[in-house]
Amino acid sequence: MKKYLFTVLALSFLFLSCEGKKEKEQTSVVDEQSNEKGDTASFNWEAANVYFLLTDRFNNGDLSNDTNFDRTEPTGKLRGFEGGDIKGVTQKIREGYFSDLGINAIWMTPIVEQIHGGTDEGTGYTYAYHGYWAKDWTAVDPNYGTAEDLKEMVEVAHDNGIRVLLDAVINHTGPVTDKDPVWPSDWVRTEPQCKYNSYESTISCTLVKNLPDILTDSNKEVELPPQLVEKWKAEGRYVQEVKELDEFFKSTGHPRAPRFYIMKWLADYIHDYGIDGYRVDTVKHTEEYVWQEFKDVCDAAFAKFKTDKPEKVLDDAPFYLVGEVYGYGLSGGQFYDFGDKKVNYFDDAFNSLINFDFKWNSKESYYEDLFKMYSDKMESDMDGFGLLNYLSSHDDGQPFDPLRESPIKTANYLLLSPGASQVYYGDETARKLVVEGAVGDANLRSNMNWEQIADNQAILEHWNKLGQFRRDHPAVGAGIHQMITSQPYVFYRSLSHSGFDDQVVIGLDLSEGEKEIDVRTIFADGTKVRDAYSGATATVEGGKANFNTETTILLVEKQN
Repeated sequence: MKKYLFTVLALSFLFLSCEGKKEKEQTSVVDEQSNEKGDTASFNWEAANVYFLLTDRFNNGDLSNDTNFDRTEPTGKLRGFEGGDIKGVTQKIREGYFSDLGINAIWMTPIVEQIHGGTDEGTGYTYAYHGYWAKDWTAVDPNYGTAEDLKEMVEVAHDNGIRVLLDAVINHTGPVTDKDPVWPSDWVRTEPQCKYNSYESTISCTLVKNLPDILTDSNKEVELPPQLVEKWKAEGRYVQEVKELDEFFKSTGHPRAPRFYIMKWLADYIHDYGIDGYRVDTVKHTEEYVWQEFKDVCDAAFAKFKTDKPEKVLDDAPFYLVGEVYGYGLSGGQFYDFGDKKVNYFDDAFNSLINFDFKWNSKESYYEDLFKMYSDKMESDMDGFGLLNYLSSHDDGQPFDPLRESPIKTANYLLLSPGASQVYYGDETARKLVVEGAVGDANLRSNMNWEQIADNQAILEHWNKLGQFRRDHPAVGAGIHQMITSQPYVFYRSLSHSGFDDQVVIGLDLSEGEKEIDVRTIFADGTKVRDAYSGATATVEGGKANFNTETTILLVEKQN
């Protein structure tokens, strides 16, 4: 991994006030780029369409790496490695799967080397297929592929206008097994187990039994764990790794405390491979100042990457940090409430947080109620901060539609709501989240159902059309929302920034065949408009646009 000369970045964020209900000035996380059609589009992290996949469960691109470290013990249902890897992701990028789906960022579960053994905590024998049980942050786990595979994947993604988010874990190591000894006591605590009834009992403790907790609060200088020293010497890279650590600590002035070792190791993936962001795991289980420190390290690594490898730079978008504060939701505004303390994780740390409220809001609200509530909130106390909405994920045991009975409705809520969207692998192909014989979160983590795509083609096509519209129009996720008519239900979204303007009109639950909608708020008479869903075109007359389509949805944009 490359040499660091870390610098302190001063990132200045300017959020201008919106002008009435028509325009939203936004310059902080917006960057212009050319899309495949040759038009000028605007990428905006606040409106991103993110695809979240379990690296081991998405696509097997290399059968030769399916078994490593003698991980051959029989496991519980869906609790062992299934063969998915980095090459499998690259393959699908090349095939255009993500581009067809309108995805402009891919978030992968951690790809660092996992513990070699397994555990059984009552759910069946389990290996670290999910990636959250780190053994060595400096190496790619061979079950997922190689460093060269990762480099190729990031480059291919960038060539297709897709950003890459990796998953960062600073809070804990992997469990202790007969193959994976516990880290030294000046690195981790092994008790008490968290009770989650206060700030302290959520942070200074282990998440679960046998998951050693990194001493992120410690500034005590520590030596490398002996198991890493032994491993690196056997691999012939001990001298290089120590040299890089020496340079990192000298340039940053940070103490050789546990958290800063891990930050350095995670930052290497930014500088060496050019990843665009991190989804950060278990945020609320770590002191909030740790994330401010992590942001500085990440920003410095990203700046160094851009300086050293200008030909590899995708654009001028900033490095992106989205945090998983389990239980955080839009209703809390900028704060998460521990009961005895409120913490603002947006404060000089995260660009965005995962929104755990969204699935409940979607279940309880009609479209307009949800869209208006989110737009109003994002324009008030959440102005300038992002949300990542989701309806299903790898560890939420109460997904919006576990049996996939309403995949069209799921797409409408997720892809047309204000905020960024997180498509969980298989949302778009009706992959069921209930698996016979599986226990707990294994139900959520089955292999991608490629074999069922033909049967679910109409569902996938709907997700493709909405996803592409969202990708091509940042106004959908980051613009001002305003209802035009309630019957039929028609609304607009409008976003403006630094001379860039994006306005769209959307209609839902419309009649089939002939339909007339009011578009005068956005499009002047004589404007040629296009329904991106059907491809039909119209000319605005008397403030109205008339379409004759077989669908009950309209995605109206100005015709190029």
